[in-house]
Amino acid sequence: MHTPFIVALDFPSKQEVERFLRPFAGTPLFVKVGMELYYQEGPAIVAFLKEQGHAVFLDLKLHDIPNTVKQAMKGLARVGADLVNVHAAGGRRMMEAAIEGLDAGTPSGTMRPRCIAVTQLTSTDERMLHEELWIDRPLVETVGHYAALANESGLDGVVCSANEAPLIKERCGASFLAVTPGIRFADEAAHDQVRVVTPKRARELGADYIVVGRSLTRAADPLKAYERLQHEWNGGEKE
Repeated sequence: MHTPFIVALDFPSKQEVERFLRPFAGTPLFVKVGMELYYQEGPAIVAFLKEQGHAVFLDLKLHDIPNTVKQAMKGLARVGADLVNVHAAGGRRMMEAAIEGLDAGTPSGTMRPRCIAVTQLTSTDERMLHEELWIDRPLVETVGHYAALANESGLDGVVCSANEAPLIKERCGASFLAVTPGIRFADEAAHDQVRVVTPKRARELGADYIVVGRSLTRAADPLKAYERLQHEWNGGEKE
């Protein structure tokens, strides 16, 4: 997969996606299609983005009984995404079933989409983990355990906070992907994210891919913001 920057296309329609992408014409991006966009536009939005030369992370976070996830992934494998995901909380058998479905559904002669697991959402903090989810282990231990389980289940990596990337690499190996949302420029608000870091810090911590949404999609000049993202990821300071 291309660039380490995954642009979150958190828009409600194809028209708004087209408007956002217009300044990037001719530049292949790695983009994320989440529930908001996919549930409005369906598989056609993935086909459109692939036709434009972009890599696609289809972020639907499947979490159901193993057979349902297997059959869903069998269908999603034909949609054309490069990366898909599940919730690690679904357990080992569900994650194994996801891979089985992807293997069964991937057209002959093409690579199956990579599959990663969500450990804990970056909107989850220690208080929420204990008081609302009733998980009594520390957040970092929970994330490490879920990552190890995903690795043992044959997945390619996890979605996690960049702060947890060093632990995940230690537990699961350097090639196990750490895909990290919760990225903000230093002079931005965190909004509904709790565990946030800057692009530069994410790379220092070992993130393989960073998911960037509002910092780009709500920027006055998205192309300039993308260039800033590249600059800071490569160790530069804010200009």
